[in-house]
Amino acid sequence: MKVMEYHNPVLLKETVDGLNINPNGVYVDVTFGGGGHSKEILKRLGSKGKLFAFDQDKDAALNKIDDNRFVLIQENFRHTKRFLRFHGVVTVDGILADFGVSSHQFDVPERGFSIRFDANLDMRMNQNEASSAFHIINQYKEADLRQMFWEYGELRQAPLLARTIVEERKHKPVKTTNELKEIVKKFLPPRKENKLLAQIYQAIRIEVNQEIEVLKSFLQQSEALLKPKGRLSVISYHSLEDRLVKRYMRSGLFEGEPEKDIYGNVTVPFKNVGKLIVPTQEEISINNRARSAKLRIAERI
Repeated sequence: MKVMEYHNPVLLKETVDGLNINPNGVYVDVTFGGGGHSKEILKRLGSKGKLFAFDQDKDAALNKIDDNRFVLIQENFRHTKRFLRFHGVVTVDGILADFGVSSHQFDVPERGFSIRFDANLDMRMNQNEASSAFHIINQYKEADLRQMFWEYGELRQAPLLARTIVEERKHKPVKTTNELKEIVKKFLPPRKENKLLAQIYQAIRIEVNQEIEVLKSFLQQSEALLKPKGRLSVISYHSLEDRLVKRYMRSGLFEGEPEKDIYGNVTVPFKNVGKLIVPTQEEISINNRARSAKLRIAERI
């Protein structure tokens, strides 16, 4: 079996330490990828421990771990609760998530995730999904494109980007990443070109894969799945994700504040464990992907 090359997992020790592993416990890694975090969890499990991993990318299956304590489920982690129940699991001792695009996905040109390569507009984490970046760029209304670039890319140029794309696609479909770059390059100052391109790609990728909706669903399911004192260990890579994770761990809500009872008390599902953890400069020098990583750990009350 061919093994796909993945870079070193980010914050490996810190993320798995955060789970406070019980050797006989049941754990879930919802972003299996190259299997780095899963392998570390398995090292800390005893013979009665169990690890379930999720990954919707068919390439990740090539990294499946040969261990009778391990089960790989090839599904989007928005379905975590349903597929764990299929395997007879109702509650677990810990859940790990390392969000964002894997290094492997960035490094395979034809997947269309990276600004470095020319490729068909794709960006699907699950290659079986119908909607791709091509569909979004060529079919979305101007207002929807504007909202996408503003909300998911945090781009001030969102109205101009949307309007220009709609005008250009009237002449011919936008099929490749280079064609898209050519359309938007007038809005990219030379010194900020790569940064803004990355924000444009991020916005499209989030929309293609419905990442924000998936994240919200996952966090709500984690609340239901974790046993009391069970741990949730989550790495985010951009402010949109981190803001949602931070709010949910603090209050069990994505916006607003929890309601107080008649005595002024609030009931929340989690308590934070420690402070925000970010990579050291040493780790960033070894793995540049780690530079924007933020790890938050919470315990189920």
